[in-house]
Parts: sequence; C-alpha cells; structure tokens
Amino acid sequence: MRRAIEAAYRTQGPIVLRRARSLLGNDADAREVVQEVFTSLLARPEQYSGAGSLMAFLYRATTNRCLNRIRNRKTRARLLRNQGPPLAVAPARAETCSVVRELLERLPEQQAAVAVYYYIDGMTQVEIAGMLGCSRRHVGNLLTRLRGRVSRDEVTP
Repeated sequence: MRRAIEAAYRTQGPIVLRRARSLLGNDADAREVVQEVFTSLLARPEQYSGAGSLMAFLYRATTNRCLNRIRNRKTRARLLRNQGPPLAVAPARAETCSVVRELLERLPEQQAAVAVYYYIDGMTQVEIAGMLGCSRRHVGNLLTRLRGRVSRDEVTP
C-alpha cells in the first residue's frame, strides 16, 4: 500500500494541490493540506477502505481538510479580535471568493461540503451522495437548507 500511496502522491498530488489551492486561495496552506492528506494516509492506510477510487478518497479528504482550515481561520481571527492585538489588513481579493469563504465558515461541515461539490465542482446530487455516503434525498435536503440560508443572508451561491 505504501508504494501505491507514493505513486498517487507523484501522479495525483498536483490534482490534490489544485483542489486545495482553489478552496483556500493560498498556495502555502494548500501545500500543507496536500502534505497532511498524504502523510495521514501513509500513517493510517486503513482510512482508504478500497471502496471507490483512491482519487475520490483523496478529493474528499482534501475538501474536508480545506473546510476545516477555513473554519479554523475564522476561529483564530475571532480569538485575536477578542483577546489579541488588532489584525493587519490583508490585501483585497476577489469579492466573490471572499463571500464564498465567509459563507463556508458559517455552514455545518456536511452542508459546506455539499455546497463545494455542487456549486464549485458541478457534481450531481447522485455523485455527491456517493462521495458522502448518504442518500440523494439527503443531499437535496442539504441543498434546500443551504439555499434558504443563503437567501436569508442575501448571498448568491
């Protein structure tokens, strides 16, 4: 299994990096996520059950780690605002990316994953259900709740 993981790192690592970079908007963080995903898989290869493709597993693991980082950024920023020195203002980025990241910070984990897979990746509800191991109906319900939340916040996904 170790050789298969090392081969996947060489062949699929750039795809995983592109995925992380697109979600995080930061090359350094994206590279760290790639290292975390593959290091974790080397340490605990049983994470990948063999059901489905290794690429699908890497894609899902990368998305989850990126969403966790986005949430952790929000928590750190809040703690620094409340307890630490003022934050330096970062250079402005594209407004859309900022709005999407802010929305992802506020969403529950599974709803955020569904939002990324559906709106960013263009996956179908059936494909998302397969990635998350749930029913298509559950994915549809999560999307309905997401749309309701977005319309209440007056943000367009």
